[in-house]
Amino acid sequence: MEPQIEHSHLPIRGLNLHVAQTGKAGELGTVVFLHGFPEIWYSWRHQMLAVAAAGYRAVALDWRGYGLSDQPSEPESASYDDLVEDLLAILDALSIPKAFLVAKDFGARPAYYFALCYPSRTCGVLCLGIPFLHGGSSFSTLPEGFYILRWREPGRAEADFGRYDVKRVVRTIYILFSRSEIPIAKEDQEILDLADLSTPLPEWFSEDDLSVYASLYEKSGFRYPLEMPYRSLHKTKAIEDPKFQVPVFVVMGEKDYVFKFPGIESVLKDGIMKKFAPDLKVTYIPEGSHFIQEQFPDKVNNILISFLKDHPATK
Repeated sequence: MEPQIEHSHLPIRGLNLHVAQTGKAGELGTVVFLHGFPEIWYSWRHQMLAVAAAGYRAVALDWRGYGLSDQPSEPESASYDDLVEDLLAILDALSIPKAFLVAKDFGARPAYYFALCYPSRTCGVLCLGIPFLHGGSSFSTLPEGFYILRWREPGRAEADFGRYDVKRVVRTIYILFSRSEIPIAKEDQEILDLADLSTPLPEWFSEDDLSVYASLYEKSGFRYPLEMPYRSLHKTKAIEDPKFQVPVFVVMGEKDYVFKFPGIESVLKDGIMKKFAPDLKVTYIPEGSHFIQEQFPDKVNNILISFLKDHPATK
C-alpha cells in the first residue's frame, strides 16, 4: 500500500464505503477514480500519485460490495443506478462541488451516466477501454462460452471460482483479461480453466500487487462483483437522447480484448459516439491491454494530466 494515500470510510446511503485519497483540495480540482472488475481502488495507485503531484486532489473508491466497502444486504438487487447515486453522495460527503471522473471497465458506465445526469457536478470524463454505448452492447453473436454469458448464470461462476483460493482466482483473471483474445471457454471448460498456475503474471503486475488484490477480495468475496457488473447489465434504463455537456476522452488499448466486442470499434472509429459527445477525443495505445493504466502507467498519466490541464475545473 502507498503510504502517501490516506484511507477512510464514509457513511453513504446506508453503507460504509471505503475511499482512498491523496493530494490537497485546491484550485485545480478533484479527480475521482472508478474501478472495474477484478479491480479495486488500488488499481489507480499510479494515477493517484501522478495527479496529486500535479496539484490535484485524487479520490479512489471501492464500489459498494467491493474491497473494504460494505456489502449490500441484497446483492441480487444490484443496479448501476445505485453506483451513480453512491458517487453523488460521496462528492457531497467530501464537499466536492464538481469533479473529473476517470473510469475503467464497468466503472465507465456509471461515469458516463453521472456526467449525463449531473453535468453541473462533472468537469470531464476520461474512460479507459470502454466507449459510451447508447442502448448497450449485444453479445448475441458471441458463443455460449463467452465469459460474460457464463458469469451471468447464477451459481456457475461461484462454482468455478470456488474450486480455488482467492489469490488463484485473481491471478487467473488478470492473466486472461490482459490478453488480446476474448476469454471464451469450450463446452467442457469453465473460464478459469483457460489459464493454469504455470502461466506467468504479466510483467507489470507483481506478486506483491497480486497479494494486495487477493487480500481485498478475501474480505469482499465475489458474490456482489458477479452481480455488478455481469448480472446487472440489463437493468439500466437508457437515457433518452443522451448528449454530453462536458468533455469526454476515451483511451483505448489496441490489444484490449474489449476492442473485439461487437460494435466497439465502429462506435469509436465511425463517429457514432461523437453524436452523443460533441467534445470527444479518442486516443489509442498500440500495445495497450485491458489493464492499460497498470501496464503503461507513465503513458496513461501523461494523457490524463494533459486532459486535466486542457479543461481547467474553474471554467
